Amino acid sequence: MTYNIIKVLISAILIALISEVAKRSTFFGAILASIPLVSVMAMIWLYIDTHDSVQVVQLSRSIFWLVLPSLVLFITFPLLIRLQLPFYTALGMAVILMVITYFIAINILEKFGFNL
Repeated sequence: MTYNIIKVLISAILIALISEVAKRSTFFGAILASIPLVSVMAMIWLYIDTHDSVQVVQLSRSIFWLVLPSLVLFITFPLLIRLQLPFYTALGMAVILMVITYFIAINILEKFGFNL
């Protein structure tokens, strides 16, 4: 249980750090946010938990293929804001479009034999 609390605290601290940096400089906040810290931490936690490099590689491959649909959020959100939608409406719509894109991408990948 203590181990899980430590994982949550480290993850939360990193997210809070990125948020604080972004308040001062959106550029540096974006640099920190664009580094796949969550993915790296997930790979580290998975390896510590399982000591299975193959499982970590499988996670890494799945992350790679699922980065593409996640980009929909970063494309649609600014467009929706430019259309003068309220912040939470634009964010919600962008997230919904991203989720739909995830389902489409997963179905396409499965048809080509990729098991995520």
